[in-house]
This record gives sequence, structure tokens and C-alpha cells, in this order.
Amino acid sequence: MSIKQKTLDLKQRMQNALQGGGAKAIEKQVAMGKMTARERIISLLDPNSFHEYDLFVEHAAKDFDMDKKHLPGDGVITGTGTINGYPICIYAQDFTVAGGSLGLMHARKIGKIMDHAMKLKIPIIGINDSGGARIQEGVNSLAGYGEIFYRNTQASGVIPQISVILGPCAGGAVYSPALTDFVFVVDKISKMFITGPEVIRSVLGEEISMEELGGARVHSEITGNAHFFSDSEAECFQKIKKLVSYIPWSNKYKATQFPKKAPKSKQFKIENIIPTDPREPYDVRDVIRAISDDSDFFEVQELYAANMVVGFGRMNGQTVGFVANQPLFLAGVLDVDSSDKAARFIRYCDAFNIPLVTLVDLPGYLPGIDQEHAGVIRHGAKILYSYSEATVPKLTVILRKAYGGGYIAMCSRHLKADFVFAWPTAEIAVMGPEGAANIIFRHEIMNSPNPEETRQKKVEEYKKKFANPYVAAAHGYIDAVIEPSDTRKFLLHALEISAGKDEKGPDKKHGVPPF
Repeated sequence: MSIKQKTLDLKQRMQNALQGGGAKAIEKQVAMGKMTARERIISLLDPNSFHEYDLFVEHAAKDFDMDKKHLPGDGVITGTGTINGYPICIYAQDFTVAGGSLGLMHARKIGKIMDHAMKLKIPIIGINDSGGARIQEGVNSLAGYGEIFYRNTQASGVIPQISVILGPCAGGAVYSPALTDFVFVVDKISKMFITGPEVIRSVLGEEISMEELGGARVHSEITGNAHFFSDSEAECFQKIKKLVSYIPWSNKYKATQFPKKAPKSKQFKIENIIPTDPREPYDVRDVIRAISDDSDFFEVQELYAANMVVGFGRMNGQTVGFVANQPLFLAGVLDVDSSDKAARFIRYCDAFNIPLVTLVDLPGYLPGIDQEHAGVIRHGAKILYSYSEATVPKLTVILRKAYGGGYIAMCSRHLKADFVFAWPTAEIAVMGPEGAANIIFRHEIMNSPNPEETRQKKVEEYKKKFANPYVAAAHGYIDAVIEPSDTRKFLLHALEISAGKDEKGPDKKHGVPPF
């Protein structure tokens, strides 16, 4: 056979493989409002940048008539490409081929591209759209999942791992996304659960739809398993492109420096954001936008645990991670979910050399039987652990309330923050003035001829003595009490002089976080 004939043969083989599960399967995929696996990769990556590998891999299963079935690419597409010029490794499960089910060769293709990502020190993106383990391959399918989970764990903190759920992701398959850094979901398309509605119906007798059990909103608002929610696949891909612009290729680098931009001062004037009444709420995201470059803020887990705000911004072109209490929700208290949310984000930033800016305004930890029984002691300790462990530059600004354990947990000097600034509106104390006065002056108030008047006087007395930043500043726990309008200036200087920070913890294999 001549070279020309062999080339024609290659093209024919490629054409057959590129058809995936065939025209009817592709039509069905499109009818469900979903792109095909290859369309997804092309839509996400820079034009003409995708290079596919292992196109001709086939399964080797023989049982249950599998030896008679041809599964192009074994139901998964793998390769490399770029996003905004950044190199990445990528795989996308092809639901048109045997429902994207995972067999041994399918898993090996994923494992191989993950190994490439680790070796080349570039991000890995996985697009999940699969019916789960390929039952016909039995334990080989389970072995495949185990190989992927192991690689997810080894890559954690070394290269960014991004999971995109664009179809079903059920059973053991969900644990790979759970082990990655960021999970993207799309409304009405993404489905994640360990046991599906049919199993729940047969075992527990409970009726529930796939959407109610594990839809995109459920995981974005209730479980916290998803980090970014979108209404369409196109919107999802735009968010992935934006995220990639904020994060570094690996833990050996820092995120790409962008041109410096001033905040949009007319729209976000910092001294006008905080209300005069200390009990009145405000949106802390406006404070972030008032100090970040171009007032741009890319929020992570926006719909989950809304009393805590986390996300990425830039200051003088450098990526920073913002962690802030949100007074609009539950007065910004720390609870089980918000502690988990913040702790995970803090550890990600620390692993990938992203400085942390913490904005503090909270009354403490959320009291209540439900919280205590939900393990607020253990979950609340996660934020203490993550801040204490972090060695990147840590900058803190106390805006208003910083009471009790919440003051300590939100990157205080005592957890080795590098710089702690406070606005003159800051109140730093063991608890709020009302509660403190009721305890400290209880007998005096009770024995007074006018208890309410005495109580108000004692509250004011306590405020003057403790509910301000100057007592903490007198002890050196605050580096500077600053005007709100000077916040960005102080933070920029602190980031600049801490750029060369090189701090190492004790010599140990690893710590034992309060998981």
C-alpha cells in the first residue's frame, strides 16, 4: 500500500472515529440541549489550538457481547490546547458513545492526560458527561475510577484541577470532581448524586426528581459541591476562561501579572459604602470593588453560604484572594458552611501563591443548637487551621465588628497575619457592647431604680472603653488605624513589601486538619 493510500486510510479511520456514537446519538444529545464532547472542547479552547491524542484507543472487554461492540475512543476525548494562550490538558466524556460510561481504557486515557498535566505542570480540565461505571467491565471500571481518584489527590495543590459537569455524573464518578479545585455546573444540564432517584425510591420509598436531588442549583446553593453556576454551556465556558486568567499554571509559579488599573472610584466610593449605623447592613462586595483593579471581582461559590464572600480580584495587576464577611446575610457570622467555604478557598490560595486579603465585619460564630449539633466546633476550626497554615502574604482590614472567636478566626495578628489594619469604625471585643454590659454590670443594672437607663449608660461606657480599634492598637495587635479612603493605598504597599515573603512551617509530613 502506497503512502497516499495509507494516508487516505488514516483519514477514513479518523473520520469514523470523529463521528462518536453516530448521527442518531448526536441528534439525541443535541435534543437534550447539550453540545457534543468535541464541540465543548472546541468552544472552550482557543481557535485551532486543540490537539487530540489516543483517538484510536479501543476497549478490550469481551463479556456480555462487548467484543462485538466498537466504541470510538472508548467514549472519552483527550488532548491539549490553550485558553487565552495558557496551555492546558483537557478531557471530555462523550455521552454519544455508550453513554460516556467509564471502562478501563476510558479511565486509562483520562489517567494518561492527567499524568501529562502533572509532568508538564499545567492545569487539567475534565468535562463530565457519563452514565457512570461500565457495568459490563465489572471490577475493571472500579479500578479505573480508583486510578483517577489517586491522580486527583496527587495533583492537588500542584496543578489547578477544574471539573465541568455537563450531564449526569453519578455514583463513584462524583468523587473525582469532589477532589478537584473548582466545579462548574449548568442549570437543567448538570446532575450529580451518589444514588439516583430510582435507588432512593426502592430503598427509602421517597419520590424525588433528578433535578431536585442533584441538579445545578442544589449543588450551588445547598450542598456547596459546585463553585460556579451558569444558565448555559456558553456562559459556563466564559467563566472558565475568566478563572484561568486569575490562577497560575502550577504551584511553582505566580498568576500572570496584568496591567495595573485603578478602581472605578465614581461607582464605588469606599467612604460612602459603610452605613453610619453600625447595625445597618451593606454589601461587602462593594468594598472589594472599591479597592480592586478596575473594580473587578470574580466571586467563587456566590450562591452558597452567602454570609461569607470569597473570590479573586487584582491589585496593581496581581491576583489576590479576597475573604470577607457579608453583613447582608446573617450579619456575616461564621457558621458550619461559611467556615468550610472560607477554609477551602484559603488553602487553595496558599497552595498556588495567591496573597490573601481579609475584610472583617462579624459578630462572631453563629449560636444555636442546630449549629452545635452540626459540628460548628470542628467546622469552625477549619478556618483557624487554614489561616494559621497559610504562608502567602496575609493582609487583614477590620471594617466594623470583630467580636470573640470571630475576631481571632478572621486572620487576626494572632494567626500570624502579616499586616492588620483597622478603620476607625472597628469594634474589637470579646462580645458586642449590649451583651457584655448585661454580663459585666448585671447586678448594678438589676439593683438600679431605672434598670433600662442604667443598662444604656453601661453599654455606652463599654463602647467607649472597648468597642473601638485603639485598645487593640495599643497592644500592637493592629498595625495601623486608617481612613477608609486609604485602604487600597495601605494594601498595595503591604503587598509590595511582602512580595518576597518566604515562610516555612515546622518539618513534618503534613498536618491533620479538622476534616
